[in-house]
This record gives sequence, C-alpha cells and structure tokens, in this order.
Amino acid sequence: MQTITVIKGDGIGPSIVEATLRILDKAGCDFHYQYVDAGLAAMQNYGELLPATTLDAIANNKITLKGPLTTPIGDGFTSINVTLRKKFNLYANVRPVKSFTGTKARYDNIDILTIRENTQGMYSGHGQKISADGEIAEATSIISRESSANIVEFAFETARREGRKKVTALHKANILKSTSGLFLKTARAVAEQYPEIEFNEMIIDNACMQLVMNPHQFDVIVTTNLFGDIISDLCAGLVGGLGMAPGANIGHDCAIFEAVHGSAPDIAGKNLANPTSVILAAIQMLRYMEMHVIADRILLALTDAIASGDRKTRDLGGNAGTDQFTQAIIDRL
Repeated sequence: MQTITVIKGDGIGPSIVEATLRILDKAGCDFHYQYVDAGLAAMQNYGELLPATTLDAIANNKITLKGPLTTPIGDGFTSINVTLRKKFNLYANVRPVKSFTGTKARYDNIDILTIRENTQGMYSGHGQKISADGEIAEATSIISRESSANIVEFAFETARREGRKKVTALHKANILKSTSGLFLKTARAVAEQYPEIEFNEMIIDNACMQLVMNPHQFDVIVTTNLFGDIISDLCAGLVGGLGMAPGANIGHDCAIFEAVHGSAPDIAGKNLANPTSVILAAIQMLRYMEMHVIADRILLALTDAIASGDRKTRDLGGNAGTDQFTQAIIDRL
C-alpha cells in the first residue's frame, strides 16, 4: 500500500484536500495517508512553519499532496514553498492549464503546459539584503548550465512522452545577457537533441502579449524560475483562474503536488471553495505514479460535472458548495 504524505494546509486547504481524498478513495485508490502540518497550523502546534516530522514524512514517503499554505508576512519568515523546493531539490515545476466546458474561461481549447526551473534565479531569494539605512535592497540571481539543461531536457522528455509537438523557451536574453542568456544558449543546445519536436524561443514580454492575443500557438513552455511563476498564473487566467490550475514540484526521487492558489482565509470554513485545483493536482500525482486509468476516470467525472452544471461552485458560475460539488463528482464515479 502506497503511503501519501498529506498537508491539508491553511484557510480553505483542509476542506478542498479532504474533498480530494474522498474522490481518490471512491475512485479505488488504495492509499494510506500520513497527515502532517505546515504553515500556520504547524506554527500553532509546533512553533515553526516546517517541523522536522513534516520534512521526515515527505522524505520517507516520496509523494506528497498539499493544500495552500500561508507564510506569515514579516522579517525572518522564508517562503515555505521555496524552502521545500530547495530542501528536496524539486527542480521541475509543472503547471498544466486546460479549458473545461462550463467555466468562465476566456478561451476554448486551451492546453498549455508550463515547465519552470524551480530552484534558481531571482525567485529563489538568494542573497537578499537591505542596507543599514533601509534605502537600498539587493538580491542575486544565479543560473547554472546544469540546472538549465535539466529543466529543458525535462520539458522535451515530457513533450515526447505526452505526444506534444512544440516547446517554447521564454527568456530575456536581450537584456539579462548573462543569466537569461546562459539559459537560452543551453535551451538551444538541448533542443538539437530532439529534432522531432519543434523548438521556438520568445522574449518574455512578447510572450505575455502573445498569450493574451493568441494562446493557441503555445504547447509546452519552458523557462526560468521567476518568469515561470508569473507566466503560469497568466496561463491560469486563460482557463478560468487559479482555481482551475494544479501544480507539481518534481525532483529525482520526490514529488509534491499542490493547489497553486492562496489559502483564501475569507471563505475558510464556509463550504464555498472550489476543490478543482487539488483534484487536478491529485490527477497529476496519479499520472506520476502511472495510475493512468484511475486518473482518467476522475478527470472524466470532473469534466462532466463542470460541463453539466451539476452542483457547481460559485466561481464556476453555480450556487453549490464544496461538499455538493464534490458529491457530484463522486456520484459520477
């Protein structure tokens, strides 16, 4: 029996994670769940955001399903997600977005996979400091050829495995000639190893415009850490928002699957949250585990529940709550 580490998270996290576990159980997943705390719940129970017991469970079980976490605002608190990515070398962040009939999405037939280097660049928070007088702030961006090659190879291998036709590398090498330039040069070299897959490169600001004007030209996007964080949220906006977007953080022997939106404390405990992001993250998890038949069943049930309008949550245009929407999916299973 596979043991899955479960971090329910903060705010709406517990309700949408519990909904997802109900669906996994109904679909026939024979999992054992080890529940551990992180974020505000861990701070209240253990006095720290990431207790050793949580880190041990992630390391031992290798696969984690995680709800949204809140990092307290203020000096001395490092992003929990960044810490986890560095701790377990989760070098690949995988964020798919796909159109679902029955949502408020701006486009139909969107199917874009954003793959982002997850440990380096400006987003990693390396070298952050503020001068003694508080007038000057500084941070350092580090990009290595090895990490760039790893993420671009991951993107091409994913494209090959999923039968995708094109990989687009997003960069700012015209200005950031050292860091973004190294990433682009490395991406070009890796692309030569995959002649059957079309390779395209695009400056990040143009890519943002192109995604708004003609998103269907994109298939797989690969880019550096900060650019990937921004562009993947833009992509989520194409299909109805972050509630429709899951995320996977994948390393060589460990993976964390998560909702990518915030903890929404204003609606916590009110049976209002849409659990779709965690359900889709669980589908990613099942595919990672090569449990494709069950993943397909859950996706079909979710897709039909949204398309039919049966008990949809408010953000999807309905009036149902978390429990009712979850039950609509379970009924289909």
